[in-house]
Amino acid sequence: MILGGKGGANTKTGLVFEGEVDFLTFIAKQKDYTVKGSKIFFKGEEVGMSFKKNGLYKYLNERGIDYTKILSKKILPDDVVFVIVNNTFHILEIKFQNVAGSTDEKLQTCDFKLKQYRKLLASLNVEVAYIYILNDWFKDPRYKDVLDYIISIPNCYFYFNYLPLNKIGLPTPGGE
Repeated sequence: MILGGKGGANTKTGLVFEGEVDFLTFIAKQKDYTVKGSKIFFKGEEVGMSFKKNGLYKYLNERGIDYTKILSKKILPDDVVFVIVNNTFHILEIKFQNVAGSTDEKLQTCDFKLKQYRKLLASLNVEVAYIYILNDWFKDPRYKDVLDYIISIPNCYFYFNYLPLNKIGLPTPGGE
């Protein structure tokens, strides 16, 4: 399994996820971070925004973007983090599992979903990345092929129980 830099849990450089968690709630609890509505601030400076599920579509609608004219079917992300410094929408899919099931197949859709999000967000002139946050269940050797596939797709990533903030362009809590 090719895991170079994909996983681990260093709370000094990112956020450790436990189960399905709301990104805004989680980041607001981190040192030097505050949240106002969907906006994320670090040491008082706006560094990004985050949207959960339909929140992305509300944001797009406010900008005059009608997803029904772009996509044939609405796709709902677990969370989306827009990072100002790198002009990137990071689509977060949080998959925590303890038995085999439909999530196994969902991991094989990153290329399609990434292309759909790129199409949806194209008029904003932004970059798009697709990130899975997985629990230890997916460290099982039977997921080797699908994890290798995910990282073979440019701008598709996975991390175990953890989101390294510096990898998506957000400042590190307590960092300088």
